[in-house]
Amino acid sequence: MNTKLLRALTVFVRIVETGSMSKAAVDLAMTTSAISQQIKQIELDIKLSLFNRSPRELTLTEAGEIYYQSCVTILTAAKQAGEKLQFLQNSPSGQLKLVAPVGFGGGILSEPLKKLTNQYPDFDVQLTLSDEPLDIIKSGADLAIVIGPLDDSSLVARPLAKWPLVLCVHKSHPLAEHCTLSPWQLNHHTRISHCTADHPLTHSLNSQKKALPKPRIVVNNMHSIIQLVCDGVGYAILPKPEVQSLLLEGELVELCTDWQLPTYSVYAITPARDILAGKTKVAIEILKQHCDEISDSLKQSA
Repeated sequence: MNTKLLRALTVFVRIVETGSMSKAAVDLAMTTSAISQQIKQIELDIKLSLFNRSPRELTLTEAGEIYYQSCVTILTAAKQAGEKLQFLQNSPSGQLKLVAPVGFGGGILSEPLKKLTNQYPDFDVQLTLSDEPLDIIKSGADLAIVIGPLDDSSLVARPLAKWPLVLCVHKSHPLAEHCTLSPWQLNHHTRISHCTADHPLTHSLNSQKKALPKPRIVVNNMHSIIQLVCDGVGYAILPKPEVQSLLLEGELVELCTDWQLPTYSVYAITPARDILAGKTKVAIEILKQHCDEISDSLKQSA
């Protein structure tokens, strides 16, 4: 199919789904001017207006509604055809749209991305890092790395790893001198927490459970929480793979070492489709291999 036409249809659909030409431009790595020109050309071709334009919003005309439904059908069929063809290829190619938590951009993804780009010269990656809830279908992502549990039946979840959480503080913080403190002895110190997750501690000998003090600072980004802890602001529950090097270097210190935290699950998420594209399949395989290596490293350092 005509790639120029598919590009124009993609532009139109992204404008409708984002509600803005400027947002669509960001998503598609285009200028707003180029986006506008694409829409003007479509309207010239069909001799109808697609949008009702006002200073505050874009809404679809009746023609725009009909055209949008047709575009979605065409783009879905084109994508499925491309995936079927790529499945037959020995060497995956094309662009992989990958979404991952912000913390994974701090080094966890470096080795898998290096392998993908080195082994497959016709393969490139568009990586989006976000800790916000993800609608993988609406975002158009091929693959997402997410922290479980999951309950969306429209997606396929493939387990990548189960990793430990650790309660940490910076070496300069007063708490660093008392690693075996009990949870109730933390009340007078600032706790930092992620807005979507909280976990009780379990005593390693008697299985007693104890909730941590209420957080004084709540953040929606794990990378920022790690930085705040490193800056001596307070203590926090952190994912061990993301702070392993800091623990080994002695920059961070584990707290309440007689108590344990649960593990957290990491999944590779894809839309439910009959055929998994070759580019997505090989990316999952390489991610799984790297996650296994990280798991082995964590066990050896325990």
